[in-house]
Amino acid sequence: MSCPKVLLVNWRDTRHPEGGGSERYVERMAEGLARRGYDVTIQCAAHANAPRDEMVAGVRFRRRGGRFSVYGWALLAIMTTRPDVVVDVQNGMPFFSRLVARCPVLVLVHHVHREQWRAVLGPALGRIGWFIESWLAPRLYRKCRYLTVSEVTRAELVRLGVAASRITVVHNGLDPVPRTRAAQDPDPTLVLVGRLVPHKRVEHAIDAVARLATRWPKLRLEVVGQGWWLRTLREHAELRDVQDRVTLHGWVDEQDKHEIIARSWLHLCPSVKEGWGVVIMEAAAHGVPSVAYRAAGGVAESIVDGTTGLLATDFDDFVRKVESLLDSASLRTEMGAAGRAWAAEFDWERSVDAFETAVFDVVSASSRS
Repeated sequence: MSCPKVLLVNWRDTRHPEGGGSERYVERMAEGLARRGYDVTIQCAAHANAPRDEMVAGVRFRRRGGRFSVYGWALLAIMTTRPDVVVDVQNGMPFFSRLVARCPVLVLVHHVHREQWRAVLGPALGRIGWFIESWLAPRLYRKCRYLTVSEVTRAELVRLGVAASRITVVHNGLDPVPRTRAAQDPDPTLVLVGRLVPHKRVEHAIDAVARLATRWPKLRLEVVGQGWWLRTLREHAELRDVQDRVTLHGWVDEQDKHEIIARSWLHLCPSVKEGWGVVIMEAAAHGVPSVAYRAAGGVAESIVDGTTGLLATDFDDFVRKVESLLDSASLRTEMGAAGRAWAAEFDWERSVDAFETAVFDVVSASSRS
């Protein structure tokens, strides 16, 4: 069998102003398939940072539509490009590709969005979004194979009615982290890297600094990332009277991001939900332990609790976990060494191997039927 034509329909790409870790995953998988001879296209929303049509690393990008119209453009692409397999990337909202595709559909889910619907859209619209994700989508895609990035999300999908036998876990890989010049800061320094949006709960990190400021008079928080929640976070830091301790860097390039991570004592990830947590693994590769919430999805896998970082049950516990690691240089060093070893187990080629197997299996099964 010749290598299939693969169409990935996704809300955004990594060059989009709101692009993040899930988009990086999609593009790494696409690039890996392209290197192996597949004809790969990513259909996503248009934006000012990139042209409508572009070839990057062997992958064809077709950027059409905006936040909502991207879904219509994706359906049109499925009908007109005649792929051999569609990868429907469901970031909460499905593309409804099953309705028009004349080929197998693979459903890629990084995590479920029960908590995020309400946080982003409010209670009324949030209920509609959650109904589509939790009830309608599992029924519409009931004959499709699923891919996800963690066993935690796999279990969540099973609870929504997706048969476990139809779900394959393909973990994130990890890009080699660049060599950094930074030595660990002599003063206690926390870092948070991510998009500045409500469900990332950067406020929890700011509140932790406020709670610990008396005991740690030189404690600082470095926040790396951009997003529409920036002004709210700046106001929140002023409200908590820690504006002089919190640096909101905005966007920085990859080298500067890694320099900031490498000089930090701890990495914080107070997000409501993450599919995996790429930056957790990047921090681990630099020997920097992470603290996150146990209920926040894939972070419960990307952090090996008690070994490469700590998982908290609620905000008070989050602060206690941060304080315990600030208190113990030996524990941070021990977790840092374990984190480096853990991060070394993940690379994109192994992930692409598993992803390619899933793609090839559904195409082969379709050709036999």
